Amino acid sequence: MPLFHELLGLMGIGLLCAAAGYESFAAVAVLVFEVRRRLRVPARRDRPPVTMLKPLCGAEPGLYENLRSFCLQDYPRYQIVFGVQEATDPALAVVRRLRLEFPALPMDIVVNGLQHGSNRKISSLINMLPCAEHDILMISDSDARVDPDYLSSMVSPLEDPAVGLVTCIYRGMPAPGVWSRLGAMYVNDWYMPSVLVAWLFGHREYASGLTLCLRRETLMATGGLHRLSNHLADDYELGALVRGTGLKIALSSRVPRTGHAEPDFEHLVAHETRWMRTIRVLRPKSFRFLFLSFGLPLAAIGFWFSAELQSVATERAMLLGAAIVARFLPFIVSRLRSRELSFTDLWLLPVRDLLLCWVWWRASRTSVVTWRGNEFAVDAQGIMRTLS
Repeated sequence: MPLFHELLGLMGIGLLCAAAGYESFAAVAVLVFEVRRRLRVPARRDRPPVTMLKPLCGAEPGLYENLRSFCLQDYPRYQIVFGVQEATDPALAVVRRLRLEFPALPMDIVVNGLQHGSNRKISSLINMLPCAEHDILMISDSDARVDPDYLSSMVSPLEDPAVGLVTCIYRGMPAPGVWSRLGAMYVNDWYMPSVLVAWLFGHREYASGLTLCLRRETLMATGGLHRLSNHLADDYELGALVRGTGLKIALSSRVPRTGHAEPDFEHLVAHETRWMRTIRVLRPKSFRFLFLSFGLPLAAIGFWFSAELQSVATERAMLLGAAIVARFLPFIVSRLRSRELSFTDLWLLPVRDLLLCWVWWRASRTSVVTWRGNEFAVDAQGIMRTLS
């Protein structure tokens, strides 16, 4: 066998090992977290009061159901502060409806268009914070939908004085349409398993802006929200600031749901390019090797490269099979966990992995991201600058 073909074959075996190894770790991480999730810890009776901060922007699909789920918490005392930047924002109609439906629940509305930086979500939070009555703060996105025990599960880890921030993974719930289904699969079948692989190996830097819980004194110790006002990855930056104070980030066992509505391919790619670009900013060295987590394409390339190594034909077939089976396990677990997700998306899994490759390559070649209809340039520190 020519030396070139032998080296190519060995490279193929290496890629097959990488694909099978990574996907196996992902499957184990998902299963371990699922077992942990089912171990419910009884809530304490003397739970501290909480203020939820909910920045809003527009009446997105499912907004009423999402916000209503936060009004149904099995928690003794909490306040919700809603924030918008314009008095004409249609989200206000949903909030007023909820105030009529839940008159006993303290709800405040802040309408303030003052900008404190390029990150509009953080600007809204800065404007809302003075209305927060309690010292436990919950920051949550408008597209999150939660179960009644969500608030208790997020506050409980703060009983440990060494914990400064509590976050969670989440599950994407697609709107009708293939693009929305692919968008939800990005979260359910690639990103969240990737987060859990890191968690399995002791990595504790993950922080999701979908929902964050911390003490007011911890937020002040980090320098406050103003330090996040120009950051693309404000959640990750907040986590880094909390760790800088010597406190830990805890991962809640609860899994909120978030809607995914992608009208077409262009919107899907724009969203995922922003997310991939965020990963590139946060982990520039790791980003280069992110292709190792694209299981099916990596395994297919490895199998093709090693085609002429007949001496290991059985081993390469076994590695390919292991990679495929392990890749499907997180998909199966997420569908068993939620009846809202469909097994009919199985045929989209190879498409999803190929699209990941395309978005990863695209994100590596641009520093421009689109966020809520606005374009921003992002520098190496994750600072956003609005493009004119």
